[in-house]
Amino acid sequence: MSHHQQFYIDGAWVDPIQGATAKRRMVINPATEAPLCELALGSAGDVDRAVAAAKRAFASYSQWPLADRAALLERIIEGYRARMPEIAAAISDEMGAPIGFAEKAQAAAGLGHLMTTLKVMRDYHWEEPFGKSLLVREPIGVAALITPWNWPMNQIVCKVAPALAAGCTMVLKPSEYTPTCALIFAEVLHAAGVPAGVFNLINGLGPEVGAALSGHPDVDMVSFTGSTRAGIDVAQRAALTVKRVSQELGGKSPNIILEDADLEKAVTTGVMAMMGNSGQSCNAPSRMLVPLARMDEAAAIAQQAAGRVRAGLPHDPETRIGPVVSDIQWNKIQALIQTGLDEGATLVIGGPGRPAGFDKGYFVQPTVFAHATNDMTIAREEIFGPVLTMIGYRDEEEAIRIANDTPYGLAGYVYSGSVEHAGRVARRLRAGNVNLNGAGNEIGSPFGGYKQSGNGREWGQWGLEDFLEVKAIGGYNVA
Repeated sequence: MSHHQQFYIDGAWVDPIQGATAKRRMVINPATEAPLCELALGSAGDVDRAVAAAKRAFASYSQWPLADRAALLERIIEGYRARMPEIAAAISDEMGAPIGFAEKAQAAAGLGHLMTTLKVMRDYHWEEPFGKSLLVREPIGVAALITPWNWPMNQIVCKVAPALAAGCTMVLKPSEYTPTCALIFAEVLHAAGVPAGVFNLINGLGPEVGAALSGHPDVDMVSFTGSTRAGIDVAQRAALTVKRVSQELGGKSPNIILEDADLEKAVTTGVMAMMGNSGQSCNAPSRMLVPLARMDEAAAIAQQAAGRVRAGLPHDPETRIGPVVSDIQWNKIQALIQTGLDEGATLVIGGPGRPAGFDKGYFVQPTVFAHATNDMTIAREEIFGPVLTMIGYRDEEEAIRIANDTPYGLAGYVYSGSVEHAGRVARRLRAGNVNLNGAGNEIGSPFGGYKQSGNGREWGQWGLEDFLEVKAIGGYNVA
């Protein structure tokens, strides 16, 4: 049964509180521009109803024994695994991910977070002595979870799983661009026996549902992933009730290719990482820093690598990248590509317009600019599409300075012929995650950023601790 016209509140599928007058939004397939479904949008009244359910449920769920919460996660894992093909298909249809990528990366990330959270909660020190006191870690309360469309299940599950493990109750507002995978996940939680009110879901828009959640007096924390602009709004609204805010925001991550690196391997790896998910990753290595004397050589390698990135329909097994998510994103990317040309960067491959053979769909040509400078718009703004900006540096000190010259600090990348050399440079980058020589992120490691890329950390133990308070009970007999 489709629940696109309903919300999941207090253990049941319910109609919007405004009934037939509730706002609706058409969900569009970005590859075909055809309608997929009509989605009901929530209001502040729906938020009040969901938060009240979560507040009621917290009294009992927060006291559940650890073993019972672990058993609940085990049932969720079993249910999620059974429905992964449906989840992947929904992600592919709604945000355009190639189906193989949707299965092996997008949907699989959700399963990975569930399994990692289960292990962490079993090994975690929930109570420990401290002198004559006992330190107790307890759930923070009702959590508002606001998630994006670019990695929909990754971001939903890396919030929901630790919230459940901690003993919190929650209200999820998934992206209005990718609602179906979130609705399937709600069905998984219901079938697994999540108690009524512990998990609630409302579809809606950020300025309405997101704003109501962020400022709600009965919400104890907000975990938000999205743009820095929206994150600022969330933090301002949350400040009025002094609630905790954990944010993972934008990025403009540098990829430093050091002089002792294998240039062909390093540039090719960097291009492929940038083009993955159609460039729609907040930690994408979007600024490639190369020795200035080898810029033309590096640009030629990048041209060859990007030329092998085939844009196509998501269900075509030969497709490397699908469309970007919406006409709004497509138009923004096109404008930034044109700005790159206007400001004097050298276009190596790609450019404005759709790839050859496409007259519809939000497809973007894999694009590389070379001979850019770090003050250009394409080096400052998050493009969120398959567009790479190559910047030259004269020496290692200048490379580090350019890398850190950004308001963001989510991720960094360093490529060197020596991992020790790469590691020394990595320590000087102002970023929450730095990957060496093409290494990927480990799913249990902390994920989050410095500066305007946010605060707090997700994944593994650090994600669990976002949902916990620490209480010191003095004079406790801990012998």
